[in-house]
Amino acid sequence: MGWFSRRSRVTDATPTKLDREATREDLAALEAFVASRRGVEFYLEPETTATDTTVVAIAHDGEWIRRRTGSPRAAGTIARRHAVPLYEAARTGYPERMRAWNRAHPERRAR
Repeated sequence: MGWFSRRSRVTDATPTKLDREATREDLAALEAFVASRRGVEFYLEPETTATDTTVVAIAHDGEWIRRRTGSPRAAGTIARRHAVPLYEAARTGYPERMRAWNRAHPERRAR
């Protein structure tokens, strides 16, 4: 059946990326979001096999955007430049105001 076959797997192949890399437009969108809203916080999401490192920027009212940053260092640079707190989403979770905003704007989640 081949369930437990001992064939060697190719180890020198690079893992497949299912998504695109971060672009200047992604970073510009984060900066524009910070500049146009108050009380913004960044939540860093680690790179996965499907997506590059991302940041969720959440405003004081819960409105949010998610954009690729390419690396945690790039996210930190933008956060320092704009004096925005940067949290690790895996450790802190997302704030309740983001969930409340999602409930109030169901059309946004349908994308």
